[in-house]
Amino acid sequence: MITQQHVLKASNKEIRQAQLISWKNFGKNIFFYAPGFVHYKNRYYQSTRNKFPSISITGNECALNCSHCGGKLLKTMLPATSPETLIEACRKIKSKGAVGCLISGGCLPNGSVPINKFVDAIAEIKKMGLTVVVHTGLVNYDTAKNLKKVGVDAVSIDILGCEETAREIYHVDATLEDYRQSLHALKLSGIPFTPHVLVGLNYGELRGEINALEMIAETQPSALIIIVFFPIKGTKMENVAPTPIANVKEILIKSRMMMHNIPITLGCARPKGEYRIKLDTLAVRIGVNGIAFPTTEAIKAAEKLGLNINFSSSCCSQIYADIKGTKS
Repeated sequence: MITQQHVLKASNKEIRQAQLISWKNFGKNIFFYAPGFVHYKNRYYQSTRNKFPSISITGNECALNCSHCGGKLLKTMLPATSPETLIEACRKIKSKGAVGCLISGGCLPNGSVPINKFVDAIAEIKKMGLTVVVHTGLVNYDTAKNLKKVGVDAVSIDILGCEETAREIYHVDATLEDYRQSLHALKLSGIPFTPHVLVGLNYGELRGEINALEMIAETQPSALIIIVFFPIKGTKMENVAPTPIANVKEILIKSRMMMHNIPITLGCARPKGEYRIKLDTLAVRIGVNGIAFPTTEAIKAAEKLGLNINFSSSCCSQIYADIKGTKS
């Protein structure tokens, strides 16, 4: 007879196994990120405003109007809809103490962010000494190669493993092959890239997340970022509950089992409150290498495990560079 105690023991064994794999490959280090576009303060760390802001090259515009976002997240970003205004925006944030920025924006109907016309502007921004992370959406080799040429520090890209989710939630007619080809284009270009997997996007269910991990594992990215669906007021999915934490645990553990040598972080997009407290402390136990905007309880859990704790005002996509720094 299988009892609840047996289930818990099996679960703890998986957690411990993932933890040991992480520690073996990366040491007992954990990186906590607080870029400053969200106020963050506790007895351990306080973020500095404008250290790593997000900029939208499409303003509030997005052709997809995804069910979970509806363009709401774009409104939290600084608008810069031309190469000239992007350069000027970066001059301003640099003068205010920024160390870098995320350049993102809404998507075109094909699921890409129109980043190509901003490549020359990004080259100028890199001359300012800023770290630049770009969110591309679906991307081809030419764009990836251009971003590599001008010195972009990392490309972030959301990877879906379910075509139904792409159509019904993202409102884009993209195939799994489109996502796979984007990953391979980034890999071939040689640019650092940090795929994101959004857990529970299909109304809280796991639908394709494992497929997404398998595609990502093929290309051995610079880092993997796990994020979790949370309802945003005013969107079509504002009343949808987040996926059970057990589902996120499954994805975190499978991620580590598939990618022993790839840094894994828990990204900034995830539910708040008691959910975040439980998830963050669990993620520390599983052995994630980084967490964005960690709860105090997660930091305490890291202390209890004897981890070397590092705080950063950069984007968590920089985990790949930060980990290299601990090995040098």
